[in-house]
Amino acid sequence: MNPIERLVGTFQELVAQVPEILQPMIVLIAAAIPFVEGEGGAVIGIVGGLDPVVAAVAAAAGNFLCVLLVVAVTARARTAVVDRRRRPVTVGGGGARPDVDDQAFPQTSVTTLESKGRQRFNRWLVRFGVPGASLLGPLAIPTQFTAAILVGGGTPRRWVLLWQAIAIAAWTMLAAVAGWAALTFVVGF
Repeated sequence: MNPIERLVGTFQELVAQVPEILQPMIVLIAAAIPFVEGEGGAVIGIVGGLDPVVAAVAAAAGNFLCVLLVVAVTARARTAVVDRRRRPVTVGGGGARPDVDDQAFPQTSVTTLESKGRQRFNRWLVRFGVPGASLLGPLAIPTQFTAAILVGGGTPRRWVLLWQAIAIAAWTMLAAVAGWAALTFVVGF
């Protein structure tokens, strides 16, 4: 028995000590962690001895639930910031200079000039769109980060969630098939 077979066997014995009903929940929780995500969660579940379909579904669900939470929090934060910027700011009237008439300083709003980084992001988003960012994003950064960037940039939540769900399902399925194939054909489990 080679070292990989021993490692997999030991890991499966460890997982077997956990009640069967909780095993997919552990995969679900693991998949909610950034950088582990659905792909890593599915492989962990498969190596642990779970059915590949159960492992993949639990991992995708955990990853998507985390992305859903990140999108909700980011959307609320963005709404608060945008609403705060839109509120008019009054200048004067504080009594600091009584000789200056308050009418000389009418209510003004904060200007919203876009920074260079925002302009660059918008060009990138226009070039690849939300589908491209969602599908290719996991190659560079976790889906949670991608979702937060997209929603924080003003992309509609539903659109981000739709494409994140598609990306999570695709990448998790790909990782589950690769993990199952590696265990079956390479390791021999």
